[in-house]
Amino acid sequence: MKAKRVIPASSSRFAAQLFNLITVVVLLISLTALLLGKLLAGQKIGFLPFVLSLPPVMIWLGASIFVYASIAHHPNPRTAHYNKWAGYRYYGVMGSLVVFGQPLYDLLGGWQGLMLVLGFAVVVIVPWALFDIYRAARESWQDMTIEVAINE
Repeated sequence: MKAKRVIPASSSRFAAQLFNLITVVVLLISLTALLLGKLLAGQKIGFLPFVLSLPPVMIWLGASIFVYASIAHHPNPRTAHYNKWAGYRYYGVMGSLVVFGQPLYDLLGGWQGLMLVLGFAVVVIVPWALFDIYRAARESWQDMTIEVAINE
């Protein structure tokens, strides 16, 4: 037996923006924590900026897989499209930092190197993600009716 279910337009729009929203928030929290750690750190606790700035990025790197997978098969193809490109951006930059992050870090060393690496990620991801959030908000979303199989 099949039942009809309505997916509101606002839900589709929010799902299209979710990955980008969380990514922007996490990167800005991480950058803020890095700068705050630098202000608070003295000579004896120079590792504080590093300790404060990386956990949000690492936690989101793991959690983003679940968010990405939950939106990847959304019935609305535009929602899946926005999610796909948000994932390409985030995972592409984070993957490239695995290769280029250490040489960038070694370029300046210490917290300046970490600022360069994190700054690169923020400069590449955040403007593009904000633009996608804006585009998704401006797009005309429609309610969708889908049929769902009901097990008796």
